[in-house]
Amino acid sequence: MNVFRLTGDLSHLAAIIILLLKIWKTRSCAGISGKSQLLFAMVFTTRYLDLFTSFISLYNTSMKLIYIACSYATVYLIYMKFKATYDGNHDTFRVEFLVVPVGGLSVLVNHDFSPLEILWTFSIYLESVAILPQLFMISKTGEAETITTHYLFFLGLYRALYLFNWIWRYSFEGFFDLIAIVAGVVQTILYCDFFYLYVTKVLKGKKLSLPA
Repeated sequence: MNVFRLTGDLSHLAAIIILLLKIWKTRSCAGISGKSQLLFAMVFTTRYLDLFTSFISLYNTSMKLIYIACSYATVYLIYMKFKATYDGNHDTFRVEFLVVPVGGLSVLVNHDFSPLEILWTFSIYLESVAILPQLFMISKTGEAETITTHYLFFLGLYRALYLFNWIWRYSFEGFFDLIAIVAGVVQTILYCDFFYLYVTKVLKGKKLSLPA
C-alpha cells in the first residue's frame, strides 16, 4: 500500500458513490450509459474471483465487495428501477466490438494460461475501454450534466493515480506488471480530452458541451 494506491482507490470509490447518489437523488439515469456500467460490472466480477481462493487483507476484501455490490446496484437502477429514464436511443455503442477482441487478447497475452489468470487479464483489458460507451453517448448528445462530469473526472483520476502507484512499486518494490501498466496508460489517454474540458469548462462553472 502507498499513498497513490490509497488515493486512487478513494477516487474510484468517490466516482462510484457520486454516480449512485446522482441516480438515486434525481430518480433518473438520464445521461448515464448503461452499457458502460454493464462492462464495469463484468470487470469487477471477472477480476475479483480470487475472493473465493485467497485472502490478502480486510481492506482488500472490503473494497472488492464494495466495487462488485455498487456496480450491480448501478446496473439494477439503470435497467430496472429507473428504466423509464434510461436514454437507450443514445446509448448505442456496439460493446461486442470491445468484449470480443478483449476476450481474444486476454487468451493470447497473459501472465499464466489458467482460468483465473485469463479472467483477471480480461478484466484489466476491458476496464481500459469500458468507459467508451459513456464517452460515445456524450459525443452523441453533445453535452453532459455537471454531476456526470464529476463522476468521470474521479474515475479518470483513479486510473491516473494508479499509474503513479505502478511507478512507486517499481521504484521501491521492484514490482512491474506490463499488462496493468499498458492498460492503465490506454485508459488514461482516453480521458485526456475530457480532463481538458473538465478543467476549462466544468471547474469554471460552465456546462460541459461539445462543439457542434
